[in-house]
Order: sequence, then structure tokens, then C-alpha cells
Amino acid sequence: MSRTGCGSWSLNLPSTALKSNHPSVNILKSNTLYSPDRLVSGSYLRPSPRFCGQIKAPATAAAMEAEQSGGTATNSISNPPMKLLFVEMGVGYDQHGQDVTAAAMRACRDAISSNSIPAFRRGSIPGVSFEQMKLLIKLGVPHSLQQLLDIERVKSVFPYGKILDVEVVDGGLICSSGVHVEEMGDKNDDCYIVNAAVYVGY
Repeated sequence: MSRTGCGSWSLNLPSTALKSNHPSVNILKSNTLYSPDRLVSGSYLRPSPRFCGQIKAPATAAAMEAEQSGGTATNSISNPPMKLLFVEMGVGYDQHGQDVTAAAMRACRDAISSNSIPAFRRGSIPGVSFEQMKLLIKLGVPHSLQQLLDIERVKSVFPYGKILDVEVVDGGLICSSGVHVEEMGDKNDDCYIVNAAVYVGY
């Protein structure tokens, strides 16, 4: 028997052994690693390469985007110019009329409508006033629709807070609503879907 660099052993039976009543067959079928003290003998034991090597931490989304584009990760939302408190997320749809801005506005309303932020008004954060609330908005919008997006209409969704930036990235979805309703302004049966992330801080 030989041992792997990770200190584990694996059982690998040839096809002929699978037809026998060898007690190790069940171990093979369970696809489990065993330490040497769990097996008295095993002519079919051989080291397994599984789980060997250094485990790398997953890359951030910004880093992966940068790697694909050949650049470096300099996303302002990944490194916000504010003290970040929390993130609100939402999704918006425009099923009829093909208005991507309407979908984006609904995504932002969805993100903020189920949250209350009393801390800014009540002085719960020492030295921070209500006027110091800051927002960063990130929208996932289908690439072909991004030029049609009205950023100022999207900003109007937020009743307070200084909006530092609205970032638009490829995302969302164009799918069929299943029906073309001309009286509702439809040009076709497309449904637009937009995702939103709202970063709140000071």
C-alpha cells in the first residue's frame, strides 16, 4: 500500500472484483476515503489524488469580470467610497410595453420597500446625521437595452440619501410574457427583467 500526500487512502477495485462478495466492495460503492486503521488488508488499495493540493479562495465577481476583460478589479461598489451598512436587493419586471426603465424602477422599489432605516433619523450612529446617508445603485440590465435606460427616472425612486453612483452591468433577462397585448403598448411579447442592488452607508 502507498499513501497519498494528503494522508488519505482510497479503495479502487477492478471490474472483476465488483462481481465478488469482497467486503470492500461496499466501501468502493460509497466512494468514501478511509484512513489505514479502518482497513486490515487491501490488495486493491491505491492512493487517491482527491482533495490534494491547496484550496484557493473563490474569486470575487469583480475580479472574475476583470480577468475576463483583461483588466483589474476597480469596481467602486466593491470598494465603496463610504462606510457600508447594508445591502438591499430587488428584481423588477415590465411585462407589457417593453420599458426597461420601468423594470429598473420596480427593481429599486422592490429592494427598498421592505426595509426601514430609523438609525439615521434617531441618531443611532454617533456623529452621523440623516443628511449623511449615501447610496450606491447597481443594476443588472440586458446589454441590448442599456442605452434605453433613463438613469434620472431610476434615481427618482429614492426618497432620500445622496446617490453617489448608478452602475449598470450586463444582467437581467429578456423573455417572452407569452402574450402580445397591443392595447397595453406592446410592440411584441417581450418581458424585461432587471436586478438591483442598493448599497446604503454614510
